[in-house]
Amino acid sequence: MKKIEAIIKPFKLDEVKEALQDVGLQGITVTEAKGFGRQKGHTELYRGAEYVVDFLPKVKIEVVCSDELAEKAIEAIRNAAQTGRIGDGKIFVYPVEQAIRIRTGESGNDAI
Repeated sequence: MKKIEAIIKPFKLDEVKEALQDVGLQGITVTEAKGFGRQKGHTELYRGAEYVVDFLPKVKIEVVCSDELAEKAIEAIRNAAQTGRIGDGKIFVYPVEQAIRIRTGESGNDAI
């Protein structure tokens, strides 16, 4: 099993969710996040004063899937979240040793 974490622009969330559903993934966790990468934020003007916005709004998506679905899910996220502009985000992939469904006690791929 693999855990896929993706940090994306908030307005791309619906497109990514639909792309993951099209691939066959059922469960997804979404967290609002703030951060910056190479872009280092940006400056804004407020009441005549310029200030730096270091942390930009982002969305963190977490998905756990079987090894067979992982590449399809990664490609679906990449294609749906890509705008071609700076700040599109990142995808991280981790191995998952075990998953257990609390309600039934199922484990492994059956739990996801």
